[in-house]
Amino acid sequence: MAKDVWVFFNYRSPYCYLATHRMWGIEDAHGGHLVFKPLGGWSGRSPPERAKVKMPIARQDVRRWAKRMKVPCVPPPPTTDPTKAALAALIAVERGLIRPYTNAVMRKEWTEGQDIGDPDVLLPVATGVGLDRAEVIAAFDDPARHAQLEENAQLAAERGIFGVPTFLIGDEIFWGQDRIDFVEEFLDEADVEH
Repeated sequence: MAKDVWVFFNYRSPYCYLATHRMWGIEDAHGGHLVFKPLGGWSGRSPPERAKVKMPIARQDVRRWAKRMKVPCVPPPPTTDPTKAALAALIAVERGLIRPYTNAVMRKEWTEGQDIGDPDVLLPVATGVGLDRAEVIAAFDDPARHAQLEENAQLAAERGIFGVPTFLIGDEIFWGQDRIDFVEEFLDEADVEH
């Protein structure tokens, strides 16, 4: 039986983009089941005043990682708000489309440099993977969907999670796209023990 691996994920994070190139192996090869906990706005990210200082350094770091991973990386506009993408992700989870949705959104944002906070950019991506356009549009203003994002942020805070992506297996916390190896090792060792 697959072990649940909660993943706290913000579509604005370049490290979440990098993670999409490896994290699906958690399910495909290591007996994990990713339980997506999308975050909107600044949740799981450095607050705006810190981000201004951090961004130039993070961009250098992401560029190095992208080169090492041999993946393209074209940053989106700095004003990109990930909340609409996170709201649509809740629907993608319900429809069993979170993997193609997440990959498509991150490609649009981080390989094409597009603003996924713009409905004209996001909606074709969402419908392209099979989400219903009207349902996605309705989610943008749905208080219940916004409450789900807030619940995810609260859950992250309660668990002491301060960055994305973060993978949570029981009480074990793995922070960062560069910790996926540890997630895989943990799952493999747990599988051997049983």
